Amino acid sequence: MAQRWNNLAFLHWPVATDEVRARVPSVLELDLHANTAWLSITPFYLSDMRAHGTPAVPWLSEFPELNVRTYVTLDGKPGVFFFSLDAGSVLAVNGARMLFDLPYQYATMSAHTEPNGAIAYQSSRGDGTGTVAEFDAVYAPTGPVQLAPPGSLDHWLSERYCLYAVDPRAHVYRMEIHHWQWPLQPMRIEVRRNTMATAAGLTLPPIPPRTSFARSLDVVIWNRERVR
Repeated sequence: MAQRWNNLAFLHWPVATDEVRARVPSVLELDLHANTAWLSITPFYLSDMRAHGTPAVPWLSEFPELNVRTYVTLDGKPGVFFFSLDAGSVLAVNGARMLFDLPYQYATMSAHTEPNGAIAYQSSRGDGTGTVAEFDAVYAPTGPVQLAPPGSLDHWLSERYCLYAVDPRAHVYRMEIHHWQWPLQPMRIEVRRNTMATAAGLTLPPIPPRTSFARSLDVVIWNRERVR
């Protein structure tokens, strides 16, 4: 599957390793940076989604998406593990949950560019039990593109080329992700509300200590492969 990720914000927090360990399937090893676990929230707008080599269908192929993830490894291959993936498309959510065993959920979402060029992003998801996961922020780049050097924290956080999913029978699947290196830019952000991690059972301070922005990146995602 091919797709394009637009106006993406990387929002990163260091988190208590034991809290993350309790919420990640035991078959996956936590990937730590300087003995610290990290959690990231990534709002973006997905477009041009299509089977690789086929044209996109306009009314199916674009919608906002908002991910909550941490960092794991299996058999020496680092990747990401998603606590949640919210999307503004019912069809995309149902398809991804059925095909990939990923925790996609439908949310009421909007993402638009304000007159000053900032991205206004809102998302609200209810799970039917009274728990609401919300995100409301305005963000914008503040400087030129800077490719993160290998070995840096930003490179470790952003340059991930697979994701892991675990099904109800504890089978582990890997999906390879191919793209050029992220064209990261420094950014400013005003977070008005963020309960995305709370919905996953984790607590974050309101302001992410590490952030970066990416205007656009084309991505290819391969079919899942069972690895355990």
